Amino acid sequence: MPKTWRSTAVIVAITLLTFVFVPYIYNNQFLLFNMMMYMALALGLNIIYGYTGYLPFGYVGFFGAGAYGGALAITFLHWSPYLAVIVGGGAAVLVGMILIPLFRLSGAYFSIANLAAAEALYYIVANPHLESITQGPYGISLPQVYDPNGAYWTMLFILLFALVLSGFIRGSRFGLALAAIRENPLSASMSGVNVVKLRSISWLLSALVAGLAGATFGWYISVFYPETVFGLGIGVFTIVFVLFGGIGTVLGPIVGTLILYGAYNYIGISTPQYFQLVYGLIIVLLVLFLPNGLVSLAKRRGIDVP
Repeated sequence: MPKTWRSTAVIVAITLLTFVFVPYIYNNQFLLFNMMMYMALALGLNIIYGYTGYLPFGYVGFFGAGAYGGALAITFLHWSPYLAVIVGGGAAVLVGMILIPLFRLSGAYFSIANLAAAEALYYIVANPHLESITQGPYGISLPQVYDPNGAYWTMLFILLFALVLSGFIRGSRFGLALAAIRENPLSASMSGVNVVKLRSISWLLSALVAGLAGATFGWYISVFYPETVFGLGIGVFTIVFVLFGGIGTVLGPIVGTLILYGAYNYIGISTPQYFQLVYGLIIVLLVLFLPNGLVSLAKRRGIDVP
């Protein structure tokens, strides 16, 4: 078994044991659920950003599409929430397929266009004229399937799926091809790499993870509004968590989310008056001294980070 896959198996096992047994010690399921959600989102974003170099500022659009896709499956098709989560993932993949032409752009143009697409999707969902379908700005309510425990374990499964997927990509030829695309798409293409195909697959896998997470989040809270699941704060947090941990790795997004989301909750509760200042300083120090994330500390010592 390749070293990367062995390391991923260890990370998966530790993550599974942590979120299975910690609820018996720390009775705050909502915080643990959100931490798993952001870990999954960070891993999903890392598939497209960390491995290909394309940074989608509007990544939250997939999350919102998943939340509404799952909610509509429950409301109109009366499907179980477990099937609705799969529908949410499919809805995000569908949106991703529609947005594939954005790859004609590059750099900041791609990021900004992606953000604009997410905002357009938000305004479509929040349109009062679509109240009969999406409930418009008045929000979705799913009291008939409210089951926080079921949603918690489903989110854990999605997190483990994202971990396994990330480990597979990093340790496979597919991942090496994506890394070549990240370094230089033109050179990769001249070397025989099908840039368009592989980049699109990475994009859709990234969308799938976000859609599954969004649908499960909608199920967990059971009452949400367009701004709840399309809020730019979700996308910003996800990007910061990935950058803080280290892009292009399996462990980086997990560590970044664990530390920063933990700090976010601790500082926000203990010293809310200094929250913005302290959290901002943490991010500024990261950019100045660890531009490649925390994993760069281990790499400087010659440690191979999965």
